[in-house]
Order: sequence, then structure tokens, then C-alpha cells
Amino acid sequence: MTILLFIPACFALNMAPGPNNLLSMANAKRYGVRTACYAGIGRLVAFVAMITLAATGLATVLYTSEKLFLAIKVVGGLYLLWLAYQLWTADPTEGDSEAPGGKSFFQLARQEFLLAAGNPKAILIFTAFLPQFVDPAGSVGYQFLILGVLFLMLECVAIAGYAFFGKALRHWFSRPSMRRLFNRVCAGLLGSAGVGLLLARRE
Repeated sequence: MTILLFIPACFALNMAPGPNNLLSMANAKRYGVRTACYAGIGRLVAFVAMITLAATGLATVLYTSEKLFLAIKVVGGLYLLWLAYQLWTADPTEGDSEAPGGKSFFQLARQEFLLAAGNPKAILIFTAFLPQFVDPAGSVGYQFLILGVLFLMLECVAIAGYAFFGKALRHWFSRPSMRRLFNRVCAGLLGSAGVGLLLARRE
């Protein structure tokens, strides 16, 4: 297990501007950094479940099953499109308060959870990426535990980083017209990711 190689490679994956990070940024702009970070707990719960599946070998079975993979891809893609629609139609005059407003912490965390759980790329990370750093001659479970904890720690950094960036954008985009532009840019990115998932083919 080469930790010195794993950490920078993993951090690059964590910081990539994927759907969850874009959602964290949008949540921070609308509800504040603290709320966006709390919402990120939902994403972490999904990743803990995936790491557990990978460690027990069930994730490999999931990925090799065409029907299950297709179901996850379709559900994940449609959910991304739904989030994109919500952002596109969001009221740009809302969001001046740190309070969650119309959505509770649980609802925001559930969004993060469903978005992470419905992304086939996350399955690939835990079935193809993590195992590369596991030595079969050693304790596989213990190594997955260490790698999983490191992954989750770096994911927390990504959540906070994108949340603070979203908070900065909130101050820059103080006018409703700029908020609408920001929401629609994020909606376009999420929508593109959703279409990409729906059109993606297994390699």
C-alpha cells in the first residue's frame, strides 16, 4: 500500500468539479458554508457504504452486472437532471440568510447522498481505483479501512473548499441577475453531467 502515491491521486479525484462538489458550492452560495458542509455528510455516508461494499467484494459484483449498472446510471442521470431543473428555476432573490429556508439540513444531506449513490463513477473509484493501492498479501480489510478513512478526510477538504468558494461567489453575485446566472451555469453543468451519465457506455 503506497500512501505517498495514493494521497495526491486521491486528492485530485476529490477536488474534481463533479456533481457533488458543484452542489456543495451552490448550497453554500444559497444557505451558507456551515449548511453546505453539514449537507456534505450525506455524501460521506454514501461513500462509507461504497467503501464497505468494495472491501467485501460486493461492489465488483455490482459493477459487473449490466442490469444493476444500467439502473444506477439511469437513476443517477435523471436525478442530476432534476437537480439541474431545480437550480435553473430557483428564485434568485432567495438565499440572503444563513438559514436553510425552505429545505432542512436533512433534505440537503439527502440530496448529497442520492447524488453520490447514483453516480456510477463513484463505483468505479471504489472498485478500480482503491484496490490498486491494496497489497493482497496483507490484511485487505485493514488496508481498505486506512484508504477509506484517508479518502473521506480528503473528501471533507473538498466539501469545505467548494463551500467556501460558493460563499465567495455569493458575495460577488449579490444582484439577483448574477445569482440567476450562477444558478443556471451550475444547472447547465449538472444537466450536462446527467446527460453524460445517461449516454455513457460501460468500458
